[in-house]
Amino acid sequence: MTHAAAQPLALTGHEIKALVDNWARFSEAPDQLTRVFLSPEHKACATAVIDAMEAAGMTARIDAIGNVVGRYEAAQPGAKTLITGSHIDTMRDAGAYDGNLGVALPIACIADLHARGARLPFAVEVIAFGDEEGVRFPTTLSGSRTVAGTIDPTILALQDSEGTTLEEALRHFGCEPAEITGEARDPKDILAFVELHIEQGPVLESEGLPVGVVTAINGASRFAVTLEGMAGHAGTVPMGLRRDAMAGAAEMILAVEAHGRAEDGLVATVGRIEVAPGAINVIPGAVTFTLDIRAPTDDQRDAAVAALKREMNSIAERRGLDFTIECLYSEGAVACDPALMAELDQAIVRQGISPLRLPSGAGQHAVGTGTGDVVQPDRATIVSELGHPAVCTAPAAEQHPP
Repeated sequence: MTHAAAQPLALTGHEIKALVDNWARFSEAPDQLTRVFLSPEHKACATAVIDAMEAAGMTARIDAIGNVVGRYEAAQPGAKTLITGSHIDTMRDAGAYDGNLGVALPIACIADLHARGARLPFAVEVIAFGDEEGVRFPTTLSGSRTVAGTIDPTILALQDSEGTTLEEALRHFGCEPAEITGEARDPKDILAFVELHIEQGPVLESEGLPVGVVTAINGASRFAVTLEGMAGHAGTVPMGLRRDAMAGAAEMILAVEAHGRAEDGLVATVGRIEVAPGAINVIPGAVTFTLDIRAPTDDQRDAAVAALKREMNSIAERRGLDFTIECLYSEGAVACDPALMAELDQAIVRQGISPLRLPSGAGQHAVGTGTGDVVQPDRATIVSELGHPAVCTAPAAEQHPP
């Protein structure tokens, strides 16, 4: 694929913001940003990212899992590679800077190096990961897992809501799924993985700081909960004889909230619920809902999951409901590398900003890569309200959590 050359990107906050805003055009709906993995909008955005990478002096390609990979070679051949980047897929009705900023800013940094004819003692790869949010398929972080060499090839058989498999979607996108395992990086060749991401929280704003350094990424578990009772007429079935799946789900959701409020660091969320048959005059016979549990330590998260399972099972038994819970995703907490955090602190101090360290409650690609051997032990994530302290300091109030 050949793209016309353009002038190098200027390393200014306004122009980085304009680049991200331009990518926000690629959306399913004109009044909100929705760009899911391997969709036509994803392909259009990926092409625009390639254009920006090539304009910045990088080589660029789309890999076998749908990531956009830009590369800027080192001053000398054979040097190690620093990997950076973030994701360009979005949630439904997402914020423009979620993920996308972490792709645009390093492209602008490379553009500045290229404009000055400068090369670093290491190569730089900027990766625009295609799958972070897990909106379309029941999997997530497939792009970073592929780079890390931890991808499970069986996920190619997973289907979206329309019955399209991941393998079919990849082929339609122009990828070759059989080559996924060949995308894994050799750990000996990797210097570090650094991701810049918006905070998606209130801490930096409350501290009056434009940037912080993440200490660890919280572990997360996601589940699908199904309750089956008995549908019936809303006017003829006495309350004492009902097996109302919705009432049982409501009690369970309140239990989820109570557990999340009871422990520092633990958060528990029910983000989606579906009720059948869904008629105003029919007692709900079946309910499915999602459960998302996150915590800074795996022990705390595992204990919360176990406790909630026991309580939900007890609620179901008392109400005469059939109860099943399926784990959709589970990822352990990932600690960031202390040496790299120290270097980032020093870089922040050089900009005249007080360094602040904080955990990340949102899952990032340092999880998908950090769980393999690609970036260990050198891994870290920077988060900020909008970007680099010398570039962008606008708030990101419109961002939605992944």
